[in-house]
Amino acid sequence: MEGQNERTFIAIKPDGVQRGIIGQIITRFEQKGFKLVAMKMLQPSEDLLIQHYIDLKGRPFFPALVNYMKSGPVVAMVWEGKGVVKTGRVMLGETNPADSKPGTIRGDFCIDVSKNIIHGSDSIESATKEISLWFKDDELTTYTSCAVSWIY
Repeated sequence: MEGQNERTFIAIKPDGVQRGIIGQIITRFEQKGFKLVAMKMLQPSEDLLIQHYIDLKGRPFFPALVNYMKSGPVVAMVWEGKGVVKTGRVMLGETNPADSKPGTIRGDFCIDVSKNIIHGSDSIESATKEISLWFKDDELTTYTSCAVSWIY
């Protein structure tokens, strides 16, 4: 089926890791029918975070964002499936948790915009860039899930 190989970058931020909700977040993506093709936990370097958030560099909150993101481990993931970028963003909820609906990750788990637990690519182009920043090509798996015929 066309488009089922679309990929997105999802990162559970330090507050999500510290709160112990990694499994609940992964479960939501799995239950939706998306396929996990890469995952690692790491302490991101300042250089990686600056590259990742380069489009926000001129904003007044940029230094605080970088410090927050390097304050603890991050779980970086690549998810694959039809419409995964757009659907993933819907699943995350709004950047500001106060604007997020119940049932979204941020709507269910967050209160403050400065601790919004998760990042998701906002476009296919951003996903491609972010995946290449956080993962080497040989860290991305390619396989056919046994559930594919039940999802598509």
